[in-house]
Amino acid sequence: SGEESSSSASSTLFNLTWVSALFYGLYFCVSWAYRIRLQAINEYGPVIHEFDPWFNFRATEYLYLNGAKKFFTWFDYQSWYPLGRPVGTTIYPGMQFTAVYIKNFITGDRMSLNDVCCYMPAWFGALATFLIGCLAYECTLPENTGTTVFGVLLDAIKGKRTDTSTTVSKADHVVMFGLSTPSLECAVFAMGFMAVVPAHLMRSVGGGYDNESVAISAMSLTFLLWTRSLRAGDDNYSYLYGILAGLAYFYMVAAWGGYVFVLNLIGCHAAMLVLMGRFSAKIYRAYSLFYVVGTALAVQIPVVGWTPLKSLEQLGPALVFAGYQVLYYCETVRIKKKLGRADAWKLRFRVFATVGVVGIVLLVLLTPKGYFGPISSRVRGLFVKHTKTGNPLVDSVAEHQPASNQAYFQYLHHLCMLAPPGLLLVLFNFGDAPSFLAVYAMAAY
Repeated sequence: SGEESSSSASSTLFNLTWVSALFYGLYFCVSWAYRIRLQAINEYGPVIHEFDPWFNFRATEYLYLNGAKKFFTWFDYQSWYPLGRPVGTTIYPGMQFTAVYIKNFITGDRMSLNDVCCYMPAWFGALATFLIGCLAYECTLPENTGTTVFGVLLDAIKGKRTDTSTTVSKADHVVMFGLSTPSLECAVFAMGFMAVVPAHLMRSVGGGYDNESVAISAMSLTFLLWTRSLRAGDDNYSYLYGILAGLAYFYMVAAWGGYVFVLNLIGCHAAMLVLMGRFSAKIYRAYSLFYVVGTALAVQIPVVGWTPLKSLEQLGPALVFAGYQVLYYCETVRIKKKLGRADAWKLRFRVFATVGVVGIVLLVLLTPKGYFGPISSRVRGLFVKHTKTGNPLVDSVAEHQPASNQAYFQYLHHLCMLAPPGLLLVLFNFGDAPSFLAVYAMAAY
């Protein structure tokens, strides 16, 4: 008994030391992410640089001085001179509202509005670094990685669904003070990469007060909450995290037009889960609540309006949402009537065929009336060899054009070489949440 007590004390001491070292690594990564992004401010002072950040600061200043009501009806005669621009209804105002909130309720008179706007990219850059670590932690938890991609596909062929949380051996992981290892180590390394990766660093430098500096944090939070809603063995809170993911997505919509990517990526992942035979009541609740809450709030943003339900590039997730409702109905009937596999497939075919016919009728009726908007020139520029659109805002921006191999290495550097083995590790430590990383990898490449 004395030996067991001594061994337990040694194990506790080791765990405490190791967790302390990991938390120091977390602090080191986040703090240096912040310090690196302050270089321009430390060298030149709190100065906003580049054209777009200056325009964003001017809009923030107007909001701060005049309030939200006047902001949304503001027609700026000095922008796009001599034509002018209705600023309040043509920009994504999330960043401006965030800056004014920080100024009014956090910093107060201790910082000027200019200083708040200069430091915000660095603040949110450090926050994004931390959130990416949390995302890596969630996607590497043992209960989320209890199978392989081949096991998932084999289960799909057999028509069964294995709960990955029940396939984990206690020898595969250690829980220290409620935290899982090696998930903690993965989180720290992910934070280290995010802290210095050029693609993020260039959009979150102090003084670079642009939409991406805030939106990357919103995007990371949305992805984190979405994967958290899929955690294996935790069916009780999936609806809550689905709602929170919808709220984070709303902030993403308010902050940047890149919300279309976030919506489509989560929609693709939700569809992929169905194809892999992973559909369940938990996933149904998570995606349905994410889509309903997120879309209901997104349409409140003036520049967005009803495009989530009319734009062709955003209708895919809407179709996935409709498909989830039909599939859940079929599953409810299957369970209630205790149908076999063959009868269940017949039921699904009949129901989906009926819904498909109704959808085609609606499509025929609405298309001639111009209900559906065309794919935007920004999205077309990603897939079609770029030609001049006549819109200087599109033609002058690099991310509206297809990426080159050189650009991948320029913006991701050595992560380009680490990504393939990382993807292999994901495929052999697979589950609902890690599969999101695989879908992200395919979409990004």
